[in-house]
Amino acid sequence: MQGGILFNGSLRECRFEAGLHRSCIGASARRRAAARTPAIQHVEEDHPDAEIVRRVRSGEYEHFELLLRRYNQRLYRIARGILRDDAEAEDVVQETWFRAISHLDQLADPDRFGAWICRIAMYEAWSRARRGSILRKLRRAPSPVPAIEPADPEKQASEQEMRRVLEAAIDALPEGYRLVVMLRGVEQLSTTEAAGLLGLSPDVVKTRFHRARMRLRMALARIASPGEAFPFLGARCAGLRRRVTAALPEWMSADRLPLEASVRF
Repeated sequence: MQGGILFNGSLRECRFEAGLHRSCIGASARRRAAARTPAIQHVEEDHPDAEIVRRVRSGEYEHFELLLRRYNQRLYRIARGILRDDAEAEDVVQETWFRAISHLDQLADPDRFGAWICRIAMYEAWSRARRGSILRKLRRAPSPVPAIEPADPEKQASEQEMRRVLEAAIDALPEGYRLVVMLRGVEQLSTTEAAGLLGLSPDVVKTRFHRARMRLRMALARIASPGEAFPFLGARCAGLRRRVTAALPEWMSADRLPLEASVRF
């Protein structure tokens, strides 16, 4: 397994800092956006993806962050399942969001935003996997994270070790099984949802998930609850949201790369 699951990487920080300063969203606009935070939270609680997509399309870009909050971890887990590398997976999530905002007008059915964004992430991850290792222009600098004294150090250490072993076992699965485990076991999607994202029949998904679980049981003797594996929460998730939203104005004015036909809904 390449890299640790718990890392403090900062993604293209210099470029995003520059993008923020060059942003066409001035300080007053940012203050107005901050003042609308309660309204954004209201949308998050009461409205489906399609409503948020409609608002973003109409120019209310501050609502785009709600979509990042909903799907960041799922996209990370999908990319991680393909690439087996923390840093590459986070890069894929960032690129996925930029491509999504650039091509949001091509989404014919906003109700299928979740499937659409996941498909973009899968194709981006597969593309990187084919290219192999890529050169990065900027090194990742560690982000300071405040230390928190665990209530039960022994229990926490045991849980961390179990998660590490579980993640290593998932990484060792063939890609077809690994993606099914990520979607069904880790992300807790239904068989139908996972089948739709992977372009497989529900029966095939059921079979692969069953066989993957059998392999994991043999590797671990007992399988721990996988819902906590491959986390993308807290400071990491919030940091990526900030970088994406800060760079949106510059990204929207840049030339757009075409989407693969298979990810257009």
